[in-house]
Amino acid sequence: MPERPQKVSVLFVCMGNYCRSPTAEGVFRTVARERAPDFAIDIDSAGTHDYHVGKSPDPRSVEAAARRGIDLMPLRARQVADEDFERFDYVLAMDRDNQAALLARSPARARDRVRLFMEFADRPDMPEVPDPYYGGPAGFELVLDLVEEASHGLVTHLLESRKARSR
Repeated sequence: MPERPQKVSVLFVCMGNYCRSPTAEGVFRTVARERAPDFAIDIDSAGTHDYHVGKSPDPRSVEAAARRGIDLMPLRARQVADEDFERFDYVLAMDRDNQAALLARSPARARDRVRLFMEFADRPDMPEVPDPYYGGPAGFELVLDLVEEASHGLVTHLLESRKARSR
């Protein structure tokens, strides 16, 4: 009997789950579907704070993503829950401040799951995804560029990890 593929789960996290993390969720979902359609990946996003719980992503994020064929409209903001540290294999923060907040809240056994999303991009000059909230349209385009690059890197990492496990 063939072995069932192991499911991997990824949570993207920013402060309010309003700009960066929903963008990362939408972009990663698209990249994963294109590059690894047979890979079972549970994908979600959340915020370290409750500022926007229940709201759609920032309209500027929605518009910028739509220009690239990515639909963020079905997403709704939520706050990170304690069970997320057990549920997700990867808890990927957009910046160091949110990573620190996640690590402070995470049980010790799950701390290795909390990482910066940009670790998966080949951009040592950009270790964080900057918050575009107070800026103009260029900031939202930069976020999309960065999360696309990191999404490709993450898919490559997941595929290589799966390949290594099957040996």
